[in-house]
Amino acid sequence: MTRTTVLASVAFGMLLPMAAWAGTGSTTTSTTMHKSSTHHSSKSASHKIDLNSATKDQLMTLPGVTDATADKIIAGRPYSSKNDLVKKDVVTQDELKKIEAHVMTKSAPKEPAKK
Repeated sequence: MTRTTVLASVAFGMLLPMAAWAGTGSTTTSTTMHKSSTHHSSKSASHKIDLNSATKDQLMTLPGVTDATADKIIAGRPYSSKNDLVKKDVVTQDELKKIEAHVMTKSAPKEPAKK
């Protein structure tokens, strides 16, 4: 082998792993950025749980809400505000602090006027 061929082989052998590593790093960064933007959008205000219409399973996704707590929330409906949970002794003030950013109350539908 000539000296040029040996040097070219060594240079290529050193550059190949670096190119592979650089390609992997940019893919990881792109995936991480995508995950964080998806994670951010799941916390938007449009995804708050309505205390007046949420299912038991939906309520149990809230921080600290157990099976029994979800049952108490459902039994205490309707709610005109989040604070009604404390006023009706459904949850404590500390429990409300954990979930208040994740919940909302829509007005209960009004019954049609009788003729």
